[in-house]
Amino acid sequence: MENVKFDLSIIIVNYNGQIWLSKLLPGLRTYYLQKTKCNVEVIIVDNGSTDDSVHLINSFDWIKLIESGQNNGYAYANNIALKNNEAKYIMLLNSDTEFFATDSNLDQLIDYLDQNTMTGIITPRIELSDGRLDKACHRGEPTPWAAFTYFIGLEKSFPKIRIFAQYHLCYKNINEIHEIDACSGAAMIVRNSALTKVGFLDERFFMYAEDIDWCHRFRSSGFKIIFYPKVKVIHHKYKSGIQNIDTEAKFKIQAYFYKTMLQYYDKYYREKYPEFFRLFLKFMIGFKLKRISSLH
Repeated sequence: MENVKFDLSIIIVNYNGQIWLSKLLPGLRTYYLQKTKCNVEVIIVDNGSTDDSVHLINSFDWIKLIESGQNNGYAYANNIALKNNEAKYIMLLNSDTEFFATDSNLDQLIDYLDQNTMTGIITPRIELSDGRLDKACHRGEPTPWAAFTYFIGLEKSFPKIRIFAQYHLCYKNINEIHEIDACSGAAMIVRNSALTKVGFLDERFFMYAEDIDWCHRFRSSGFKIIFYPKVKVIHHKYKSGIQNIDTEAKFKIQAYFYKTMLQYYDKYYREKYPEFFRLFLKFMIGFKLKRISSLH
C-alpha cells in the first residue's frame, strides 16, 4: 500500500504530560479532526515519560506514537517526527494546549497557506487560560534594543509606541491578520517544502528559543510569519511536561526561558555588538529571575 500524503501532520511532544494530554486529545478530535476537510495525522513523540502517558496515548488508535526513549529536549523530539515527514504542512503543538469548541478550526490556517505561498509559518491566536493573549505567539525579533526596552519596562509603559514596543509588537492590531517576526512553538504550522531551505529545529536549544530561532531562519530565507487571530487555541502555559506543577518547578521553567535568551543572543548578535551588550543582558536576566524568585 502506498503511503498516504497528509495535508497536515500535527506533532505533539510529550514528557510526563498525561494530565494535559487527557485534556488536549479529546478536544482535538471533537473540535477539529472530526470537522476538518483535510487529511490529517497526529504524531506524538514521547520523551521517555515516567508517568502513564504512553498507556493513555495507546488508547487512541488514531495517534501514531514514537517513543524516543530519552529526554533530549523539545527540538530533538520534534525533529524525529519532522524528518522524512511528507505532509504538505506540519504543526507543532504543545501537550499543554487545548482546543475551543468554536474558533479552533485549523483548516482556515491551511487555506491561508495555500493562498499565500510565501508564508512559511502561521500561528493562531494563542490564549492563556484566563483568555489573555499569550504574548509569545506575537513576537518581534529580540534585537538588543527590543530586549533593552522590554527589560527596563518601556514596552509596558508605552505599548502603542513602535520604537518601544518591538519585543511583542504591541503596537499592532491583534484582531487583524498581519505579519510578525516570530511566534510560539506551542501552536505553529509550517510549510514543509520550505524545510529544504530552512532546515530543522536547532537542537542546541533544549527548551525555549528554538521556535524564535526557527522563525528567524524562515524570515532569513524569504518567508513570512503570519499571525491569524480568527483561529484560537488555549495554552496552559509553563505546564507542558509537568503533571503536578509546584512553585519551585514553575520558577525553574521560567528561569530556563530567560537563560535561553542569552543563548539566542550569542547565536545572532554577540559578534555584531560590543561585549557590554551581552553583559547588560546577562545582568538584566539575573535581575528578572531574582524578582520572579522573590514573588514565589
